[in-house]
Amino acid sequence: MSDGPTTPPSAFAGKLRRLDAVWFYRALFLVAFLGTWQLASGPLLDPFWVSSPSAIGATLVKWTRSGALQYHLLVTFKETATGFVFGAAFGILAAFVIGSSDILRRTVDPFLTAVYGVPKVALAPLFIMWFGIGLAPKIVLAAVSVFFLVLFSTIGGIAQADRKMVDALRIMGAGRFTVHRRVTFPSALPWVFSGLKLGLPYGFVGAVAAEMMASNAGIGFLTQNAAGQLDTAGVFAALFALMVVTAALNEGLGRLEHRIFRWR
Repeated sequence: MSDGPTTPPSAFAGKLRRLDAVWFYRALFLVAFLGTWQLASGPLLDPFWVSSPSAIGATLVKWTRSGALQYHLLVTFKETATGFVFGAAFGILAAFVIGSSDILRRTVDPFLTAVYGVPKVALAPLFIMWFGIGLAPKIVLAAVSVFFLVLFSTIGGIAQADRKMVDALRIMGAGRFTVHRRVTFPSALPWVFSGLKLGLPYGFVGAVAAEMMASNAGIGFLTQNAAGQLDTAGVFAALFALMVVTAALNEGLGRLEHRIFRWR
């Protein structure tokens, strides 16, 4: 006698088929794009300006064999990961402090918007002056880049909390912490993840921008060094490596979000 169904439910099987189709179309698009680029480089486009996938691949292989790519990627990853954790943590904390009071939120909103409107790259020279040319300015710039995106996204999630449930808990004598834990935080969590997924690429942007201005290690340094030697393939190779890492980490965040909100 069978213990249960031997095949997955039709809904699950359909979801797997859709997922396989998505990855197939992604791979097909990538192959078509790289193939077109490779064929156009030379006959239609000057390789000096656009390089070619084969030249970029050769540069990546050379850097990987020498260990340069792993070293510089690890430096940028450490800076971004540290800045991401600090920026996200302070962004979520500040959002709950600000979002819990309508008066406070309306008071600080124009000031937060004004600071957020300043290009983060423009802050890099200031942070380098304050913290030197070590890891600190890259971490701070990455944290600032992440902070505002997580902050605004989380505040938006807090505003969507069910006011009837909040009022009911308060009538029953629940404190602010209990209200946040039982209602506000679960309601804002999807928005928090949206902010995290938006902030992750910007964290890399902040770290790399600071590296390009003053650093002797990291993807930003590798990019700037290749550009200084007019090595177009090297510039594209550094950017490609950064894109792969960012996409992989973003995919990891998406999977974590899916696991947490599986009940939805």
